[in-house]
Amino acid sequence: MGSIGSIGIPGLILILVIALIIFGPKKLPEIGSAFGQTLAEFKKSTKEIMSDDSEETTDTKETTEPKDKKTEERSDKNAGA
Repeated sequence: MGSIGSIGIPGLILILVIALIIFGPKKLPEIGSAFGQTLAEFKKSTKEIMSDDSEETTDTKETTEPKDKKTEERSDKNAGA
């Protein structure tokens, strides 16, 4: 439970300290906020793409269903005439 992925708690603390030194305490909350918004937007886009794919699959199934027999008979009669 003490590790996040393969980084671990000490590695995470080291990364945060380096980020604090590079960007400063005033800029760090802005960077975190921007990162959070980016992740939220990415998640939203991923959900939209997945829902679009499922809708296309449903549409494809509907268009590939066999025609009505009466429609097929009419088209056969018209083709022979």
